[in-house]
Amino acid sequence: MTRSIILMSGGLDSVVSFAVANAKHNIELALTFDYGQKSVTQEIEASKNICNYYKIKHKIIKLDWLREITHTALVSGKDVPVNVDLENPKDSAKSVWVPNRNGLFLNIAASFADSENYEYIIIGANKEEAATFSDNTQKFIDSVNSEFEYSTEKHPKVLAPLINFDKNDIVKKALEYSVPLELIWSCYSNKDSHCGVCESCLRLKRALIANGDNKYLNLLFKKS
Repeated sequence: MTRSIILMSGGLDSVVSFAVANAKHNIELALTFDYGQKSVTQEIEASKNICNYYKIKHKIIKLDWLREITHTALVSGKDVPVNVDLENPKDSAKSVWVPNRNGLFLNIAASFADSENYEYIIIGANKEEAATFSDNTQKFIDSVNSEFEYSTEKHPKVLAPLINFDKNDIVKKALEYSVPLELIWSCYSNKDSHCGVCESCLRLKRALIANGDNKYLNLLFKKS
């Protein structure tokens, strides 16, 4: 059986990617990255709970230097944009960009894969975020896989099981797989519950509403 690693943020995309890919690709290790993001405490807690739920190993990677060179709102003292136009989110995307984040995370995961004989690296890239984030596209994933043909001995493959899904599809898949959405953290803030107004929250809320899921809508956004 194959062995795989997953990039685990504790959010909707990563946990649904796990649920979809695990049966075929046997995910054994989850990597969560601490790069000084505002929601790091909540992301780590969510990721720990998700990994405990699915009984997989969990490792936290600290990247203090990435925090130091990231000047956008996801990390710095700048305010995260709220109530953005989801049909025209380019300015919001620039406001939360982290330099080479997915490229860096995948290369770190590839080091683990090369050393410990993992054959696949799972990432939660998806169609909706690919519209504004170039490191969520299939072209990006293909380019990284080409790189690993040269930069690793074991040539692990990056897989994005949600690459053709928008958030509505992802929530639908979460419900189909009985994913414990009560454990996720998909918010840019460090509040006690999802803020409900950042771009990530807005996308999740819209998808829950589209799927008629009042249970998780009320649970995750009870204070927003």
